[in-house]
Amino acid sequence: MSSQRILLLAGDFVEDYEVMVPFQALEMVGHEVHAVCPDKESGDTCPTAIHDFEGDQTYTEKPGHQFELNHDFDAVEPSEYDALVVPGGRAPEYLRTYDAVLEHVRHFFEADKPVACLCHGVQLLAAADVLDGRTCTGYPALETDVRTAGGDWAEGVTRDGNLVTGQAWPDHPEWLAQFLECLGTDIDHAEPAAADD
Repeated sequence: MSSQRILLLAGDFVEDYEVMVPFQALEMVGHEVHAVCPDKESGDTCPTAIHDFEGDQTYTEKPGHQFELNHDFDAVEPSEYDALVVPGGRAPEYLRTYDAVLEHVRHFFEADKPVACLCHGVQLLAAADVLDGRTCTGYPALETDVRTAGGDWAEGVTRDGNLVTGQAWPDHPEWLAQFLECLGTDIDHAEPAAADD
């Protein structure tokens, strides 16, 4: 497996699991992940929000952790990246107001590079006008956003070409597995060596 360079778009109150888990999992298998946020530099942090599903009509929200960025947003050149990760939470709602963020998102679709998007991250894809004719999913309340942007809505983890989408962090296992397949990442589950008696 060759290491891929992956751009991860974070922001204040990004969903805690949805930024931490993919960041750590992708680095664990050998990829280089640059986590960035507009108006912030490497070493700055984004507060996260924990979204939970506790039987109410929508998710609940609690304070999370401080997620440390490891790259400067202003230094990002999208052509230098192999793939994009867009986590959910509250961040996508305001990140979509940054022209540079939308331009970065468009680059990955125009170049047909792998994109993994989860939960409210689909708000960024809709704002970047890259969903026309694509099948995807996100947090269920965003079905109207997807359809208004010309996309086709699906339930559960969905893969449309190099676009992998999921509805929320409980989808991590299948969502990440599908994204790793898009990246061409092979993980060998070799049998452990037998212990000597």
